[in-house]
Amino acid sequence: MKLTDSVLRSFRVAKVFRENSDKINCFDFSPNGETVISSSDDDSIVLYDCQEGKPKRTLYSKKYGVDLIRYTHAANTVVYSSNKIDDTIRYLSLHDNKYIRYFPGHSKRVVALSMSPVDDTFISGSLDKTIRLWDLRSPNCQGLMHPQGKPVCSFDPEGLIFAAGVNSEMVKLYDLRSFDKGPFATFKMQYDRTCEWTGLKFSNDGKLVLISTNGGFIRLIDAFKGAVLHTFAGYNNSKAVTLEASFTPDSQFIMIGSEDGKIHVWNGETGMKVAVLDGKHTGPITCLQFNPKFMTFASACSNMAFWLPTVDD
Repeated sequence: MKLTDSVLRSFRVAKVFRENSDKINCFDFSPNGETVISSSDDDSIVLYDCQEGKPKRTLYSKKYGVDLIRYTHAANTVVYSSNKIDDTIRYLSLHDNKYIRYFPGHSKRVVALSMSPVDDTFISGSLDKTIRLWDLRSPNCQGLMHPQGKPVCSFDPEGLIFAAGVNSEMVKLYDLRSFDKGPFATFKMQYDRTCEWTGLKFSNDGKLVLISTNGGFIRLIDAFKGAVLHTFAGYNNSKAVTLEASFTPDSQFIMIGSEDGKIHVWNGETGMKVAVLDGKHTGPITCLQFNPKFMTFASACSNMAFWLPTVDD
């Protein structure tokens, strides 16, 4: 089944899970699309089975809190940042609920965490104005960049380069093999003082970069030239909430939730809005991602919703 405007418009909430007592701050699908793992401000980690459509187990990170959770390539392991006590990144085995390794180094809150799509490397960006490069096999930081501002960062789909959005006004591209030489490209954007950049993602085809903000718009830029292709707006975000924006796996559509529980979807090529879906969420939709392998997506406030299409195109 191919994603089209009409298929997207047909998506409905198939299941709602109320496992959390506070907002879900992050979730991540496993690379095979079979599970999704969430982190919440209530200090819990919930693992869901996407095929059976049910929660499998819940773990807790009461002491350190849990934020920005990401699957690694090893089965049943995740890395996540802490939102209590310190700013150490933790590497957890879900199988026996034990920490495999700690990654200390950041001195302020970690605001970006991205796993390499190809190996055990990952990057983190922090309010301490640094980006750190790590390897899961070593507790020592493998590389340190000072981008001169608050960074949001992400790997490209091939794991060869990473992009950093700095100070909500420029995108810097780094080559993983020679990042110490500084960025090989810098794209300056028009600065908008009404909001901050909160996230940056590449499309799966590597051609596009999506910049999310805590304001009322998101930006789609050309990953090679840095030109702004589209600015998407018209969704509610009056309280400067961090709303996650995402690509569909085919790189064709862009979606974001809103503070009133609705999901807005645009065609990335034409820039036209193709759907507004009502998720009946009780709070702002802080997290939203399409499943990498199956025709389903998930959205979250303090509840988690799984969506399915209702037409067969």
